Amino acid sequence: MNPDAHGLEHSHNPQAIADRIAAPNSPSYLKDGIYGAIDGAVTTFAVVSGVAGAGLSPSIVIVLGIANLVGDGFSMAAGNFLGTRAENQVVDRLRSVERKHIDECPDGEREEIRQILVQQGFSGDLLERAVAQLTSNESTWIDTMLQHEYGFSLDRPKAFPAALMTIVSFTIIGLIPLLPFIAAWLELTSGDPFRVSAALTCVAFFVVGAIKSRFVLQRWWLAGAETLTVGAIAAGLAYACGHLLSSLVG
Repeated sequence: MNPDAHGLEHSHNPQAIADRIAAPNSPSYLKDGIYGAIDGAVTTFAVVSGVAGAGLSPSIVIVLGIANLVGDGFSMAAGNFLGTRAENQVVDRLRSVERKHIDECPDGEREEIRQILVQQGFSGDLLERAVAQLTSNESTWIDTMLQHEYGFSLDRPKAFPAALMTIVSFTIIGLIPLLPFIAAWLELTSGDPFRVSAALTCVAFFVVGAIKSRFVLQRWWLAGAETLTVGAIAAGLAYACGHLLSSLVG
């Protein structure tokens, strides 16, 4: 993204505009990465906090934490894969439905386009010319119906990349709370691994939120604090549950 002379996010000279519009749109997998990273850190540190609250050994933290990374990470990725695939299948079905309706009832479908354009401010001769232009190409006609009748984006994410982004971000960020316990188990460090884990996880929460702010209209420190707060609440609840139920494993 090249800023223009006015300091805006991209240039507005005619060639730059033509190049930008002609460039293919790519679906965003930001949501999948952010959700995966936050869920990985929250659930893994919740395991760490619950075990620490119950006063169990670090080895149990590692076993349960890795089990969480594998099981919950795969479950989240699989759910994202199936959900994204299902939405794409819905779009494909509606595309077939609209193609059938255009073949069997073109006048009714033109009227739908006409009413969509009326809602966008078209009227009179300009409205009729716009209807004729949009309905002169079946693909454009169907795309317009999918967007404005059903509310679907045409830049649909693909199921496998969405799932892959989820599990990769989940595993990388979710591993952070376990690192101090793994280091202690390998006798690479001494001291309280839970305190180090808590500190590293807080940093991870904040960094993930701050990265998110790069793509949304939110200040980096506010986005970081928001994610940190959510993670801290989840960890606190898990620690409290572990502490209250510690008598069951004592």
